[in-house]
Amino acid sequence: MLDYEAAGKGGGHRRRVNMAKNFTGNFSNPLMNPEYPTHAYRMPKRQYILAVVCYLLVPAVVITSGVLFRFLDPEMARGSADYVRNFRLLELARMGALMAMAGLVVALWALTCYLVLKSRQRSLGWLLLAAAGPFGFIVIAMLEDRAPASYDLYQQFIQKLKLHWRVPIEIAAFVTVWSLAFELMVLKRGLMIRYESFMSGTPVATIIDWQSQSSGMWAFSEGNEVVYLVVLIYLLWPVSFNVVGQLFKPRTNAAG
Repeated sequence: MLDYEAAGKGGGHRRRVNMAKNFTGNFSNPLMNPEYPTHAYRMPKRQYILAVVCYLLVPAVVITSGVLFRFLDPEMARGSADYVRNFRLLELARMGALMAMAGLVVALWALTCYLVLKSRQRSLGWLLLAAAGPFGFIVIAMLEDRAPASYDLYQQFIQKLKLHWRVPIEIAAFVTVWSLAFELMVLKRGLMIRYESFMSGTPVATIIDWQSQSSGMWAFSEGNEVVYLVVLIYLLWPVSFNVVGQLFKPRTNAAG
């Protein structure tokens, strides 16, 4: 039952505290509830979440820029009063969209690396590794957190590892991540080919033959996809480790 007693000097305070309780007599805030299970999953640090968001924005920026590039066709100036001038303006706008995309992608990449370092309380000198692309980020991802949260099982795991165990584990992770990224790219390519075949009615073999004729362009595009997936997997790996670890962690109550 709620206690509305307000007698004495501290009555107002007691009333506010009691109003915060639920009908079972426990605090409505689960973190203050002694029956709240300590195995419940906690969110990663805010800076790390922002780093993931920034990185996920990269393909959105690239796709938007590609749409603008195709939309700003200089040949739209055909039939206008000043064809040459309008053609050049559209061409400049087209190149401007590409340059803006490149600048924004670089900014998002640098911000992603910065936020990961910030979440782990590491020196910003490590930010120079961002220039090395995915290989530099792999080194950043391997850095230990100097102020890990008590519920960060991933940091607890890697900080307990001795060097002679940490090195082979990181090498195995490196090979596994790149292999997984490549397989995901192959899966995505196969699905896209089948989707295009279904929508256009063109046989799958014909579409594959078309792609083989421009294999250089497709290889560059798919290489970028693999690189993007590698970094994404390294970003999500600690989060996934903590989620799985919390699920299989023995369930205990804070109140004992």
